[in-house]
Amino acid sequence: MTAKGFTTCLWFDGQAEEAANFYVSVFKDSSLGDTLHHTESSPGSEGNVLTVEFVLNGQRFVALNGGPDFQFSEAISFEIDCENQAEVDHYWDKLVEGGGEHGPCGWLKDRYGVSWQVTPIRLTEMLKDPDRTRADRVMKAMMQMHKLDIAELEKAYAGE
Repeated sequence: MTAKGFTTCLWFDGQAEEAANFYVSVFKDSSLGDTLHHTESSPGSEGNVLTVEFVLNGQRFVALNGGPDFQFSEAISFEIDCENQAEVDHYWDKLVEGGGEHGPCGWLKDRYGVSWQVTPIRLTEMLKDPDRTRADRVMKAMMQMHKLDIAELEKAYAGE
């Protein structure tokens, strides 16, 4: 048996449509899909948004207005692999905009409480270096940062 793929469902308390529109505005190659509304048979108010489908860089999501029962936590996060500092800056700045929170080591929470890791691809390469001394210097430098700075990580890698 083969699954047709995966869709990540994000549970919101009335902000599903707003959140979907926000995420689509942040990521290139993204789009909104179908929106379902509550009917007289569903637990929400008839006509209100139940779910919004959206795609971010090829990854499928659905935002669900499920109510106040569940909150997001750092136990689940989305890692954004960034090619350069401009991408790191773009995603970091856009995702914390409007009430998000800066976290350590490239982590942040957006205004809805969803956790993101804004990670330069180069960081992973440096951390995988078989020269553990170089990799350890990069790890120490990263542990002191909020938004990751590739130039500073490269300096640590080089021993500067």
